[in-house]
Amino acid sequence: MGLKELLLLQFIAHLCLDYFFQTGKLAKQKNSAGFKSPFLYWHALVCFALSWLFSLQLNFVLAATIIASTHFLIDGFKRFLINNKTLGRYAFFIDQAVHLLVILVVVILFNKWYGIDPNFNIQINFKYLLIMTAYLICLKPANIFIKEVFLATEIQVTSDNEMPNAGKVIGVLERLLTLTLIIVSQYSAVGFLIAAKSILRYGNNETLKTEYVLIGTMLSFGIAVIAGILINLF
Repeated sequence: MGLKELLLLQFIAHLCLDYFFQTGKLAKQKNSAGFKSPFLYWHALVCFALSWLFSLQLNFVLAATIIASTHFLIDGFKRFLINNKTLGRYAFFIDQAVHLLVILVVVILFNKWYGIDPNFNIQINFKYLLIMTAYLICLKPANIFIKEVFLATEIQVTSDNEMPNAGKVIGVLERLLTLTLIIVSQYSAVGFLIAAKSILRYGNNETLKTEYVLIGTMLSFGIAVIAGILINLF
């Protein structure tokens, strides 16, 4: 295992922590209460455990502690960022960028000072690890990212005729299919999938709804396409 594999493993640990191991309700409670949130402390503890576990080496304990401590501080102060009139709408993106920057710096410094020497003799293929990361991103993280893009750009369309969570399920399915098709180099099939999605139409009196769906569709396909291209580069 080398530096790039360790970085990907730590990124997967972050994905699991912030997207799969916390619900939207708990995230909102943590963001609104800050350091007063009981969940924040549990969240930091899980962060430490996942970071250490995914490092595959015992001497990563100090690095995992640093990652968890900074994660705790960043999430604790996030409520002040959310309440900021200028930067509040971009709080999600700033928060995630800082988390990833911390992981990048800590892993690079760990490699420089201690070196990467896993305690478990496991052969890790970087491309397969990258594929797994891409599929994880195409699930819940991509849905949240698209939602935050709409919030940041103040795009809101309401409709009483929509099935709850149907859009999320459709988005996940189209991203998984698109990513799979790109990995196996079936680019023409991706075009067919996009064309099939374009069949969705709204009446002339729902122009805003059509634009809303178009933006969401382009973001959804864009995430899967970029992920697939990055995988194929390796």
